[in-house]
Amino acid sequence: MKADTIIFDLDGTILDTLEDLKNSVNHALSSNNLPERSLAEVRSFVGNGIRLLMELSVPVDTDSALLDKCFDSFRVHYKENSANNTKPYEGVVELLNQLKSKGYKLAVVSNKADFAVQTLVADYFDGIFDYAVGEREGIRRKPCPDSVNDALLHLASDKNSAVYVGDSEVDVETARNAAIPCVAVTWGFRDKSVLEGLSPEYIIDKPSQLMDILDLMR
Repeated sequence: MKADTIIFDLDGTILDTLEDLKNSVNHALSSNNLPERSLAEVRSFVGNGIRLLMELSVPVDTDSALLDKCFDSFRVHYKENSANNTKPYEGVVELLNQLKSKGYKLAVVSNKADFAVQTLVADYFDGIFDYAVGEREGIRRKPCPDSVNDALLHLASDKNSAVYVGDSEVDVETARNAAIPCVAVTWGFRDKSVLEGLSPEYIIDKPSQLMDILDLMR
């Protein structure tokens, strides 16, 4: 298979968003007199969208009305503070520019709210990606393949020439559901031992190693 399209997850794959997510989670919790969460806890909760992030962050006996208040608090705070500490992972921008220069079509698919995806991609990767999509009406969240299929459609790409890059069990399952190979990255929100247990087609420890994999596909 010769790849010409690379589809990236956002949080934990190309952008280190963990600190800002944790701060917004804890703002929502403390504003509603609930105990805060550690960075490690929030790291283990992310990957399935912000609603589930808050569901996992509140105490297990939290009623639905209070959960809704926390979720609303999180959304408002995160919309205003999503870029305070967020930054691309080391080597990612260089990799993306190299891929762009070689003619690869590049996309971002995320379970993050679409408004945040569009803002972050524009702020940190302006002009690099050909398409980006987050959680929105009509696009089921990953691991459903909807966002991947949407990206392939907009890029006029075939799944037989696409590769998916992500950092979590949701990403491995998404790639599997979309029937495209997955490159799992170890610098994100899941430990390498967890990724190994998921059996993705490839695992890499630094961004530059993606080029080695793509070279093998020529």
